[in-house]
Amino acid sequence: MSVATAPAAPAAASRSPGADFRLLLPAVSAWAVTAALLRMEPGYEALVLTAAGLAVLVAVLLLARRGVLRRRGSAATLAAVLLTGAAAAIATPLHTADLHRGPLPELARAAVSAEPRAPGVSSPVVEVELTVAADPKIHTPRGGTVGGQTLLTVDAVADRVSLLPDGRTTRTRTPVTVMARGAKGEPWQRLLPSQRLAVEAEVRPVGEGRDTESAALLVVHGPPRQLAPPSLPQRIAGRLREGLRSATDGLPADARGLLPGLVVGDTSRLPDDLDDAFRATDLVHLVAVSGANLAIVLGALLGAPGQAGTPERRGLAAVLGLSLRTGALLGTALTLAFVTVCRPEPSVLRAAGTGLIGMLALATGRPRRAVPALAGAVLVLVLLDPFLARSFGFLLSVLATAGLLVLGPHWAEALRARRWPRHLAGALAATAAAQALCAPVTVVLSGHISLVGIPCNLLAEPAVAPATLLGFGVLVLHPFLPAVAHLLVAPAAVPVGWLALVARRGAEVPGGQLVWPGGWFGTATVALAVLATCWAAPLLLPRRAGPGRPTPTRRRWARALVTGALTAVLLAVLLRPPQLTRIATGWPPPGWRLVMCDVGQGDMLALATGSPDSAVVIDAGPDPKAADRCLRDLGITTVPLLLLTHFHADHVEGVPGVLRGRRVGAIEGTTLDDPPEEAARVAGWAAGAGLRLLRAGRGERRSAGAELAWDVLWPVPGAAVEAPGPNNASVALMVSLTGGLRMALLGDLEPQAQSALSGRVGKADVVKVAHHGSAHQDWDLADGLRPRLALISCGEGNPYGHPSPRTVDHLRALGATVLRTDREGDIAVTGDSPATLGVAVHPQPSHAARHPRSHGGSGGNRGGDGQGSAAHAHPEQTPASPRAPPV
Repeated sequence: MSVATAPAAPAAASRSPGADFRLLLPAVSAWAVTAALLRMEPGYEALVLTAAGLAVLVAVLLLARRGVLRRRGSAATLAAVLLTGAAAAIATPLHTADLHRGPLPELARAAVSAEPRAPGVSSPVVEVELTVAADPKIHTPRGGTVGGQTLLTVDAVADRVSLLPDGRTTRTRTPVTVMARGAKGEPWQRLLPSQRLAVEAEVRPVGEGRDTESAALLVVHGPPRQLAPPSLPQRIAGRLREGLRSATDGLPADARGLLPGLVVGDTSRLPDDLDDAFRATDLVHLVAVSGANLAIVLGALLGAPGQAGTPERRGLAAVLGLSLRTGALLGTALTLAFVTVCRPEPSVLRAAGTGLIGMLALATGRPRRAVPALAGAVLVLVLLDPFLARSFGFLLSVLATAGLLVLGPHWAEALRARRWPRHLAGALAATAAAQALCAPVTVVLSGHISLVGIPCNLLAEPAVAPATLLGFGVLVLHPFLPAVAHLLVAPAAVPVGWLALVARRGAEVPGGQLVWPGGWFGTATVALAVLATCWAAPLLLPRRAGPGRPTPTRRRWARALVTGALTAVLLAVLLRPPQLTRIATGWPPPGWRLVMCDVGQGDMLALATGSPDSAVVIDAGPDPKAADRCLRDLGITTVPLLLLTHFHADHVEGVPGVLRGRRVGAIEGTTLDDPPEEAARVAGWAAGAGLRLLRAGRGERRSAGAELAWDVLWPVPGAAVEAPGPNNASVALMVSLTGGLRMALLGDLEPQAQSALSGRVGKADVVKVAHHGSAHQDWDLADGLRPRLALISCGEGNPYGHPSPRTVDHLRALGATVLRTDREGDIAVTGDSPATLGVAVHPQPSHAARHPRSHGGSGGNRGGDGQGSAAHAHPEQTPASPRAPPV
């Protein structure tokens, strides 16, 4: 994900001799204060308001000095920074107050510490009247731990809460997330924003540790009851979006899913593999409605931004002879309609804010200044919606636009001075400028740098405008002239098909994606690489010497040295020799014995065999790229055995990544081929690699090298009767090291199978907690194992609520140190005896945007939060300094 969201046209309008940056620092001040205060717990409001009052007082004293406003110097800038920071400090607590007050936040907090319920005892239920705030989103796992069951979530605002059965009613304004599972989600799929509903639901806490705009999660018990229909604008927007989907029904799968995504951000029918291709080629901004879409539409109405207020203006308004003010009013109406139809996603709001400021300048006859418009839009939007301050989509949109406005024109002029064709220079400069500012952020989200991103964006650019305009034509005409709309669909499919072709072919380029560390380390290194490239570019692309003016010898040598150094660095980064990687990252730690890989919502472990390039792999996670990344980070080229505990997709879909470029001795699985389609896929992968698919059973004992051995504890013959289901068919292992360290790996066993093992396995120093730390655990088994270290593999922001806070608390009560991949990243166990047991962590980029996939009507920003590379579960834990868990 990269070149996030920005119109190409404004770059031309910003070629003034000097850009106006006076609003930049005030906007940054408001943004920084808001982002810092969003994590603030209740109780600090008085302190924050006092600090805001002091800031206002200092600003007033500065402005009261004679001549400050006239000179517009540093004192005036400091006063503006203080005032905007104070405004943010006042606005943020006001906007977030509803997250902490009222019955729903109280019930959510109570649910975190509540004791497990006895069988047959239901959770407290509330009746809630709510207003839908966004389109429903459908989360569809690929197989997954729930057998492919879909989850539906809807953002809403609870207006009235009745506690059942006593009926006590409270009026409130609490933001919530509504969740429905499986068939219960069907009545919710066609809801529209502004619709008022009543529903009975169970109150649960939102995902632990996540930044969220919701105070509670409402798990519905039935269909909603409508109290009021959607507003007229939302009904019109819903009809337009549905008409666009209907008009594309006859197109090929790629065009059918991509055209609604390109026009209104509706990715509900976008094929998963095409979505992966767009991410791999940094084209994903095309389906997360951006400022480019609005710029294209406004350009059709008002012409190029640089000419909109001049006699040379073009566009439909000029053809119709409309005045500037009438054109500005129409542009304002079009912008508001655009936000309503495409939904107020972060990049849409940024584009709309900038566009509305431009419309105001056009209507009042003032010169249009792109950088102040962008800064002003950021300032206003952050004050109105503080949660944008922590939105990666909003950040990427702002950075991409800033790159286009500030860097793009200068880079284009430099390329033209080197006799590049005018249009190619402009396109390359705009793409590279947006990419340069976005890359340090996108590496946190994606964990890779696309080496084909700029070429793919250049190839895609000619198709974006015709696809967007034809798509909007279909959108507007279908409700009134469906026959004409269907005529436009066929030509619209041509540029859309080209975009899909560019993405698919670009994703297939060998070495097109460069895996990069996440967190602050990744951001810093990418920023340094961008700065180094910008410094070296003039040497690598010199101006053509005039007649009789040869290039100086010193410059030729400097160019050769820089080229050689960059080539060496690029080869080192691409090839990533294990020894060099260990020196640069400190990973893997010396003496590692087990690594739990951070593969998102799934399982994958590696057991060291004693050889530095060899490991036994247990499960493969849901993503081949994540599986391959983990093993490459460990320097693993040989896998004596790939053991798959069971055939759910979150354990086996990463098998191709394990097989990629490695010598694999054998693949072993459980005895139950359920789900059958995933078992068949595994059998196909094994056959394609020339490997037999073995079956594990209780009593089997294997070893790898002189230091590693394991016993199969489960499944046993007839286990499907005693403990039915794919999870209960998981292969459970007890791993033994020569120094006496014991590690219990429990797969996804449910309480029935866990109970069968209770009392038979003895104690273990390390436990891989069953089923991603879900609430369904047999505590007699946990009490018998008495682990010192409990490892949980789960994805950040997963919709299943893994791990359960009760499970984490119980394990800690047993004396275990609990580590989880959604917070720590990769987790390494070091030492081969109880006395030398230690642990180290290797933070990875967030997996919020990874499987299970979320498809919603808005198709907005699907990025997630990243972790800093220095963020560890405990202060004593570092990759270079493993720490023994407490006894």
